[in-house]
Amino acid sequence: MERLDALIARTEGGLAVLWGRRRVGKTRLLLEWSSRHQGLYTVADESASTVQRTYFARAVANRFPEFDEVTYPDWHALLRRLSGRCQAAEWRGPLIIDEFPYLVAANPPFASIFQNWLDRDARSAGLVVAVAGSSQRMMQGIVLEANAPLFGRAAELIELRPLLPGYVADAFEAVGPRRAVELYAVWGGIPRYWELASPLGRDLDQAVDRLVLDPLGPLHREPDRLLLEESPPAVSLRPLLDVIGAGANRVSEIARRLGQPATSLSRPLARLVQLGLVKRELPYGESEKSSKLAVYRIADPFFRFWFCTVASRRSLFVGSPAETRVAVWQERRTSLESETWEELCRTGVSYLHRGENALGRLGPWEPARRYWKGSGPEWDVVAASLDGKRLLLGEAKWLSEPADSSMLSGIAAGLTRKGNIPVSLAGNREVVWAVFVPELRRGSRLPAGVHTVDAASVLSCLR
Repeated sequence: MERLDALIARTEGGLAVLWGRRRVGKTRLLLEWSSRHQGLYTVADESASTVQRTYFARAVANRFPEFDEVTYPDWHALLRRLSGRCQAAEWRGPLIIDEFPYLVAANPPFASIFQNWLDRDARSAGLVVAVAGSSQRMMQGIVLEANAPLFGRAAELIELRPLLPGYVADAFEAVGPRRAVELYAVWGGIPRYWELASPLGRDLDQAVDRLVLDPLGPLHREPDRLLLEESPPAVSLRPLLDVIGAGANRVSEIARRLGQPATSLSRPLARLVQLGLVKRELPYGESEKSSKLAVYRIADPFFRFWFCTVASRRSLFVGSPAETRVAVWQERRTSLESETWEELCRTGVSYLHRGENALGRLGPWEPARRYWKGSGPEWDVVAASLDGKRLLLGEAKWLSEPADSSMLSGIAAGLTRKGNIPVSLAGNREVVWAVFVPELRRGSRLPAGVHTVDAASVLSCLR
């Protein structure tokens, strides 16, 4: 909001471009911004170009009466009259066009027409304009590519991403750090899911069943809808999500389960990564160009939960009572929460210096990764300090109860027994040991030489 507000202060106006996956809150943000500055919000649809102009003119008429009483032969005529009315009324916007890719899809030359209008008429009127879209591929093609019509025109480029997990407690009243992790493991950082789940109170089982497991639930087929709503539709990517969600992580294994050659998967996997649904993971120290050790995991917590719990059991859920559906969810719950906790610990390492945690004061730390190689030991959290003097080796444990001194000592002993990461990675750096657990029992003693980080410390930094 601060970045968008800064555009209003520019006398020459400017363009803001927003994109991000569906349900992430783009429309809500733009509506809030528009209401603060008496803006004009319009939203495109998938109609023919002539119908789109009619709807657009009707929306503009809410601010400029009689604007829709004219039939516009083309977009050039409509936009030119719009900027003229804005200049005459000394109205500088913001003018917001949501679902902008629909206008381009219906009339490909529109992107160039819009670019020329921005460069001349809109700039002359000092207009503040914002365009947004959920089709990430199309938005990036319109704006980010070097030959794109709007390349270099935007004063603000905002990729709206899911909310950080530290905000979960703001949406679900009076929840502690452990419950915040449990909620994030299901709903992720998508505010629409928080909005649906929060009225159901603290009963997570009931919320999961009513919203997702129940075939009548509003999110029961959510992944299918999201893939279908992409432009172009991404439904062909569903099989990859099925097999990755079922535990196939390496390209060779994914290809084997799909019955396809591994060489055919590079583009569909890259698109899933681009959509923010899948992440490509490499061991700490490996180059991003490396492919032999790369694994693919579902990145979005809700998608991970859905493909682990719902995808292969939808036929079972159709004829089962709530108790059966919840029992299936409970079988997967601990594993999902554990995986989410590990990810949050790795994400939180780079932010720990914001808090009072002693481990943070040894940083700041670079982004953390896992480390694995062959049949050797694995480390959940590995990161180097920005000054290059230290290497963090950490173990993340999702425990069902607060960790006492005995538990902490056992985890720490298991971690240190693994030894240092290979010398080529550790070098002469000081090794810092850390144990990440959701809660600490009051009065528990920390193992000597090992730092302990709990969920409260992680979440307080991730805001």
